[in-house]
Amino acid sequence: MTRGVVYAEPGAAPAVEELTLDPPGPREVQVRLEACGFCHSDLHVVETGGWGMRFPILLGHEGAGVVEEVGAEVTSVTPGDRVVVAWRAACGECAQCRRGDPRRCSSWLRAKRRLHRAGGDLLSPVLRTGCFADRTIVHEAQAVAVPEELPVEQACLLACGFSTGAGAALWTTPVRDGSTVAVIGCGGVGLAVVQGARLAGAERIVAVDVAPEKLGLATQLGATDAVDGSAGDAVERVRELTGGAGVEFAFSAIGPAAGLAQAVRMCAYAGTATLVGIPPPGERLDVDLATELFDRKVAIAVTHGGDTLPHEDFPFLARAALAGKIDLARFVTSTISLEEVPARLPRIGRDGELRTVALL
Repeated sequence: MTRGVVYAEPGAAPAVEELTLDPPGPREVQVRLEACGFCHSDLHVVETGGWGMRFPILLGHEGAGVVEEVGAEVTSVTPGDRVVVAWRAACGECAQCRRGDPRRCSSWLRAKRRLHRAGGDLLSPVLRTGCFADRTIVHEAQAVAVPEELPVEQACLLACGFSTGAGAALWTTPVRDGSTVAVIGCGGVGLAVVQGARLAGAERIVAVDVAPEKLGLATQLGATDAVDGSAGDAVERVRELTGGAGVEFAFSAIGPAAGLAQAVRMCAYAGTATLVGIPPPGERLDVDLATELFDRKVAIAVTHGGDTLPHEDFPFLARAALAGKIDLARFVTSTISLEEVPARLPRIGRDGELRTVALL
């Protein structure tokens, strides 16, 4: 028997319940979870009435822990290994994978063995993981070994939030050494974009937000300039800072379409605007296709989780953290218990929080 945070039906409050797990099948792994970060995607599931998933839903997808049991044919991990649980692992069979572009995989691997409520109802684990729980079952490709020296409350951030932001700058639209970058929205994911751009060697990183404390933290984590979006036209200010040219890469780490529109307008000729934040349903982008896109040859990109290859990228980021090249510790604002998760979930991002982590 194990426990997990279940979102039972639309309108219901998530609650900690007792669960049962099927044993791991071929190429599947049972992970005893030790930590799970709070990611806005879980709140998005609740706010959208399930995000299209079948109820009941097991929340959580930013997990790390220890391999407890493996099924037949598992070769990549063994019991006792410290792992980060990846929500996206390339399938190897879709059109993108077959053409040698696994970062654009459209059909990610998942476990066939299931988790159930105590009464027998089959659970839908968020993003194929379900990590607000004591244990979960995942495909072996989703269990990524990382150095044990990295504290587990930091390691779990690699599963989604940090790798999404940093990966946007490292792998989705790779920032070139010496380039100029703007980051709109300096919450946890936006700050991870800042860290990724810094790691990639960007010469100038302009952080944009309306909260002075977030801008201050952005400069501590690698931004060279800070623009207060509440004190005037942020696009104009970014262009002033770059001598009127604009930036080569602009990242919108917020959901509303206004952020991506700003990113487009901040771009230099042939720049790229990347959408990192999850937009609310019904958002529409208001840009002039002729003057703001075509004439200036601006491209728009979208990242899904930083387009990571977990078995390559999670260890890379873990080593970067251990070497002091990125600062995962600054992202952990507080730690709580599993029992506190339901009450804390609606408060994601408030009161200066970057990442709350549940220690399981």
